[in-house]
Amino acid sequence: MKKLFASLALAAIVAPVWAATQTVTLSVPGMTCAACPITVKNAISKVEGVSKIDVSFEKREAVVTFDNTKTSVQKLNLATTNAGYPSSVKK
Repeated sequence: MKKLFASLALAAIVAPVWAATQTVTLSVPGMTCAACPITVKNAISKVEGVSKIDVSFEKREAVVTFDNTKTSVQKLNLATTNAGYPSSVKK
């Protein structure tokens, strides 16, 4: 019983390490009006694993923080593209 408890305790400590939070800046050049960032933010917010979104109309970009065990940059790009605003990783 003690070994089982010790294993569970170790798993609870180590498990959060497996999930990695990642931040990416997406270039979204198709945002041409002040309302566009709202649509982009709504589209990205529907992607599972996204924890933070900052969309800038002036910079034509979206900075997205997400759990890379639940989603990917490709899924974020797909979300913006499906909303009518194709994006790419800003370098």
